[in-house]
Amino acid sequence: MARGGYTYVMTNKPRGVLYIGVTADIATRAQHHRNGTGSAFCKKYGLTRLVLVEPHDDIRLAIAREKALKAWKREWKIRLVEEANPDWRDMSDVIF
Repeated sequence: MARGGYTYVMTNKPRGVLYIGVTADIATRAQHHRNGTGSAFCKKYGLTRLVLVEPHDDIRLAIAREKALKAWKREWKIRLVEEANPDWRDMSDVIF
């Protein structure tokens, strides 16, 4: 039986650099990004703000969604975040 997962978007500021990732444990993964140990890309650009989280019942669905989002145009990604989180609020406080 497959475990669930999450797709998520990290940024450094509203409409800033975007990072799309996938994980089975969003709280731990977001904390790693905030601490600078999540990925070299996030550390390089200071991406500590979790602005979008999408839960999935199956990790394979989360991986497929991550791949699809990475293929999107930047404008579409920004629109997706702004529809769910218009203020680009850090959602880490919601998941911790």
